[in-house]
Amino acid sequence: MTFLAPFSRAAAFSLAAALVMPTVTLAEPAALNDESSVPETLGFVEWVVMNDTGLRLKARLDTGAKTSSLHAVNVEEFQQDDQKWVKFQIPLADHKDHPVEDESTINHEEIILELERPVERTVLIKRKGAPSQRRYVVMMDFCIAGTNHQTQFSLTDRGNFSYPVLLGRRFMRDDNILIDSADSFIANKECEYMSLEELVDNQQAKIVEVDKKS
Repeated sequence: MTFLAPFSRAAAFSLAAALVMPTVTLAEPAALNDESSVPETLGFVEWVVMNDTGLRLKARLDTGAKTSSLHAVNVEEFQQDDQKWVKFQIPLADHKDHPVEDESTINHEEIILELERPVERTVLIKRKGAPSQRRYVVMMDFCIAGTNHQTQFSLTDRGNFSYPVLLGRRFMRDDNILIDSADSFIANKECEYMSLEELVDNQQAKIVEVDKKS
C-alpha cells in the first residue's frame, strides 16, 4: 500500500499561491485604460460641414431617430451605370446658416445647391395623420467637431424644421458619440468651411441661381 506524504507548510503556501496568481493575471488587462473606447460628448445641436461642398449647417443630434436626415427638395431618381441615382437640391434660403462675407453682393435667397448621389436604399416612413412616405437614402461625408465622418442620410424636405440636418442613432453608434441633452455647440474643435462666395466660386456642387422677383 502506498501512502502520500503530508504537505509541509511551505508546499501548502506554494499551492495556494499558484491557485491565486492566474486570477490576478487575468484581471489586469481589464484595468487598462483604452482611450479609443471613450465616447465623444457633443451637444444636442452642433455645426456640421458637408465635405463635398463646404456647406455649413446646423444639425440636431436625435437619439429618437435611427437614420440621419438631410434637407432636400426636388428629389428625382435616374439611372447611371445600371445603378439607381438621385438628383436633389438644397435651397440655402430655407436655412440661412451658411456664412456670407458681403451680403450686398450675394445672399442665401439666390442660391440653390444641386447634388447627385447613388441610392443606398429606400425607407418607408409612417406619418401620423398623413400618408406614408418613401424616402431615398444616400451616403454623405461630413465633418463635426473637427472630425470627418460618413453616414447614411434620408433625403426629405426639412424646410419647416429648425435644423436642416438631423443626426440619428446609426451615426452615434458607429462613431461612439454621446449626447449632452442640456447643452448645445459644445464641440471643442471646428470644421473648415467656405463662405457663400467661396462656395459659389469653387462650384463644388451645381449652383442654381434663383430668378429674382421684381
